[in-house]
Amino acid sequence: MNFVLDRNTIFLSLVLGHLFTAGLIAGYWRRHGQERTIRVFMLAKLAQAGSWFFLVARGGMPDLVSVSLANSLLFVGYALEMAAVLQLRGAFGQPEKRRYAIMTAVNLAGFHAILLLDNRESLRIAFASVGTALLVAGPAVRLVRAGGKSVLPRAMGAFYLLTVLSLLGRAAAALAVGAPMGFFAPGPFQTPSFLALYLITIAGNTGFILLLRERAHRELLRLARHDDLTGALNRRAFLEGVRESLAGCARRNAPLSLLLFDVDRFKTINDSYGHDAGDRVLLTMSARIRAVLGPDDLFARYGGDEFAVLLPGRDEAESSAAAERIRASASGAEPAFTISLGILTVLPDRDTRWEPLYALCDQALYAAKRAGRDRAFRAEQPQLTS
Repeated sequence: MNFVLDRNTIFLSLVLGHLFTAGLIAGYWRRHGQERTIRVFMLAKLAQAGSWFFLVARGGMPDLVSVSLANSLLFVGYALEMAAVLQLRGAFGQPEKRRYAIMTAVNLAGFHAILLLDNRESLRIAFASVGTALLVAGPAVRLVRAGGKSVLPRAMGAFYLLTVLSLLGRAAAALAVGAPMGFFAPGPFQTPSFLALYLITIAGNTGFILLLRERAHRELLRLARHDDLTGALNRRAFLEGVRESLAGCARRNAPLSLLLFDVDRFKTINDSYGHDAGDRVLLTMSARIRAVLGPDDLFARYGGDEFAVLLPGRDEAESSAAAERIRASASGAEPAFTISLGILTVLPDRDTRWEPLYALCDQALYAAKRAGRDRAFRAEQPQLTS
């Protein structure tokens, strides 16, 4: 079937699509005004809508002006969209900012050089397609290589890679094929070009919103599992990890160590310096302890100023060394504080339960307090199975 699409209807649909997305983002932005990523993506959609608007307006203004404005806004719009995607993935540092600023400047300068010096449509299409493909390629590869359980980033990255391939194909065809390649020229390339535009719009807009929702979901899960002040696991999340670690160590016949500790005379710190100072002590302690723990160790705020560390696979010597690193981590802090610890190491089996482990380690912690504080005390290991 051979049919010709009405260009103004298509371009107007693209303008409205981008404006609709910008409107949705603006509604979200009202509640999250400090979210830089959302602002950048909204600006990207506005720039892209402006680009298609100037293509619709072609004929109502000099071609040189409409082509310049449309392609300039398109370069800026795609650069901003890719910047927003990278920000959403936590991968938009200073090197990426410089790279995108340079690529956008090169795209703008190169396109206008062609427009002013050798204004052939095939050259404009080839340059704009390659320039846009380079803007999209980096985030596309990052998304495809994204780790984690979610398939959404990889699916979005694959879609962006298809966009890159289609843009490069259009650039090659513009230089090699004699048939008209512009959006305004009816021919075999017009319909695929319009379909590609629709797919790019859907993938970019829908994908970003879904990624934003996925990140919000991850943040809710993090807040549900971690202590607000210190960032350590809360009791519920810690106990889930305890059960998994007990079962895993029992299967592997591996030791497991538990450390319970708190800040010595914490109430005195609060009474003397204020609760803000007490919060700073807990923040400092938590940050320093995380720095001396391994990736498989579980660190939790068990309640009040009492903290727990679970060390799967660590024997007595290793757990004693870990306890000393934690105790020494308080050195030089301001306000000054010390830490007392209880230590317990067991070789769990499938019947080992958390409650007796906690009770014995808690007794060891109070023994360390009675012995003068700022020290670790190891609990004896009795029969812990029922």
